[in-house]
Amino acid sequence: MHGKASPAKAAVGDQPVFDYIASIPEPQRGIAEAVDALAAETLPGLQRSVKWGMAYYGVGDGWCFSCGALDGHVELMFINAATLLDPVPPVTPTGMGKATRGVELESLADLDAFQVAGWMRQVTSVPGVGRSRR
Repeated sequence: MHGKASPAKAAVGDQPVFDYIASIPEPQRGIAEAVDALAAETLPGLQRSVKWGMAYYGVGDGWCFSCGALDGHVELMFINAATLLDPVPPVTPTGMGKATRGVELESLADLDAFQVAGWMRQVTSVPGVGRSRR
């Protein structure tokens, strides 16, 4: 992992995430737009937020994954992925917790929409991570 997250201010809601994505330079902007669109298509009840200079996504009462532009790539990271996702995403980020895993996307061609949508569904299906506890 290399680079720094953006200085975007924390805010909950769709518009802060849309504004954050619009502020990203190309080609990262196009990648982040594609991830955001995939999340919206895949997850009914999607919630968005900007935290720690990245876009965060969830369903229900938890934030489940983040997407942020860094130098030369976009990081898509899934919270608790090491214990929840199959297959486990390959990248272990620094400073995001031992169980967080994800992918680094340098181009749109690096985005495996089928696999990423599967990970999105898996991570949001766990009570306490992506959905309200029943």
